[in-house]
Amino acid sequence: MNTEIRQLEPQELWNKFADLNAVPRPSKKEERVIAFMKEFGEKLGLETFEDKVGNVIIKKPATAGMQNRKTVVMQSHLDMVHQKNNDTNFDFDTQGIEMYVDGDWVRAKGTTLGADNGLGVATIMAILESNTIPHPALEALFTIDEETGMTGAKGLEGGLLEGEILLNLDTEEDDEIGVGCAGGIDVTATRTYTEEETPEFKTGYKITVKGLQGGHSGMDIHRGFGNANKLMNRLLFDGFENFGLRISEIDGGSLRNAIPRESNALIAIDTMNEEAFATEMEEMIADITTEYKTIEPNLTIEITKVETPKLMMDLGVQEGLTRALYAACNGVYRMSPDIPDLVETSNNIARVIVKDGAIKIGCLTRSSVESSKWDLANMLRATFELTGCEVEFSGDYPGWKPNMESDILKVLSELYTEMNGKNANVAACHAGLECGILGQNYPEMDMISFGPTIRGAHSPDERAQISSAQKYWKYVLEILKHIPKK
Repeated sequence: MNTEIRQLEPQELWNKFADLNAVPRPSKKEERVIAFMKEFGEKLGLETFEDKVGNVIIKKPATAGMQNRKTVVMQSHLDMVHQKNNDTNFDFDTQGIEMYVDGDWVRAKGTTLGADNGLGVATIMAILESNTIPHPALEALFTIDEETGMTGAKGLEGGLLEGEILLNLDTEEDDEIGVGCAGGIDVTATRTYTEEETPEFKTGYKITVKGLQGGHSGMDIHRGFGNANKLMNRLLFDGFENFGLRISEIDGGSLRNAIPRESNALIAIDTMNEEAFATEMEEMIADITTEYKTIEPNLTIEITKVETPKLMMDLGVQEGLTRALYAACNGVYRMSPDIPDLVETSNNIARVIVKDGAIKIGCLTRSSVESSKWDLANMLRATFELTGCEVEFSGDYPGWKPNMESDILKVLSELYTEMNGKNANVAACHAGLECGILGQNYPEMDMISFGPTIRGAHSPDERAQISSAQKYWKYVLEILKHIPKK
């Protein structure tokens, strides 16, 4: 199946991407891809080592005539987001990604593609392997766990790298040069509750919200995509307010950095209210699908009769939960007043689990302004604490402050204009890049981010544009030729 991918141009890039995608590499389970990358470097006879947290570093001397240029760190992350459609039978722990060509795009069969950040990794691999590409001295930095905590970047010690310039290959628009990014923090609310026996004369139902686009909780948060956890809570709140709906279980969303596409709830209704409940839900579903018909044409909400669950949430806790989820901020909190069209601060209610007497709500809060990040995090904390939850902050990481006087920015900007006849979009993004974290231990390093066009990252709709990869590859080769002298 991936033979078709290997025939694409530039073959150096796509072949390395196919090699990489044959290796299972979900976040926090990178043992195999670490071993794969170390073996790759060692077979090339290059200095290769793994640091204490699992990052892999491969060093390659400058090609002839390039020894007087500054040493460059080329950096991408090894892990990928593991998302799949409900009807896709796939095990990310054991299987390689199944890719196919769809016009000008490379896609995966029912799963995330891993182009984020696999195309960046493949780029570096191709350059390390080449005997014909001119380049200065290179330090390839392959970090781990970028998608679920950036622990690789956080654990990288100062002094391991000598490079003066860092090229981060993790931007997803080929006309964009990244100079800044958002920081983030995980906000997790938990509490226990007493399960009660389901009263008599109740009828069980399963509510399913599915078919949403999902997407990257930073880059796509402003696009108005539906959040399955928020949509489910609308239904539960209304059913509780009007018909005494009781909740047995909720399982919504998956990864902290993915906008939740699906949610399932097991509930019960007074048997005498079944007809009225069905009518009310039909009207609500019609309203919701009408609201989202343009942006979420595949949204489906199903309510099916099931065996009545034996246990229910404590009624008071249920009321607090549904009200807190309604009140909790989701989506854009503040746009930047300084950078046009940039989301400054946002939150993604990524995960809601209610089962076996325990509640867990997981959020990822992002901001390019540290004070605003903490403002929103504390707002969420207050919201959930009002309903008796304990709230934990974790995984805090800094943003990356733009340096518009950067020397490598000037190089990339001038080359882009020369090669494309127009200026690049120099911008900060609302995603979390590793540059801000890496800059803590390497404060003098001049950093920049760029990459090929990728759509639908963090969702099964992820796809990489073939023509963009060709444009990007030529750009990378020219950048390496034009690295400033020492």
